[in-house]
Amino acid sequence: MIIKKATFNDLNSLTELFDLYRVFYEQTSNQEEAREFLKARITNDESVVFMAFDGNDPVGFVQLYPSFSSVSMMRSWVLNDLYVKEQFRGRGAGEKLIHKAIQFAKETGAKGVLLETGEDNLNAQRLYEKIGFEKETNYFYYFSI
Repeated sequence: MIIKKATFNDLNSLTELFDLYRVFYEQTSNQEEAREFLKARITNDESVVFMAFDGNDPVGFVQLYPSFSSVSMMRSWVLNDLYVKEQFRGRGAGEKLIHKAIQFAKETGAKGVLLETGEDNLNAQRLYEKIGFEKETNYFYYFSI
């Protein structure tokens, strides 16, 4: 399994993975809009994406968005998207992608990596905790439109 930073040249493969990721989260497939969304993120340096390859086959990706802490005056990275094709799950691709995200955060002098997952996503929770993520218990998460 090889992990590499996605570039504009990977846009077609990344679009396919990203569309599958969105469908997994019960969104309607739309490769054209997915491609435009990813193209804008890559072109404008608004996110960093790493892809996992099994040989030449793209099998998964992780997408990080920058964030900042005013209190610590440091950057952090939000691990917003993680996806591995179903037929490649259980082979370590997700774990390698997360480790690459953590390594990238260290290389960029970031405070750390933040992620969230659903209460019922026990497999993901076990993986995150195995890697060393700690569940926050001191904070509440709010959202508004």
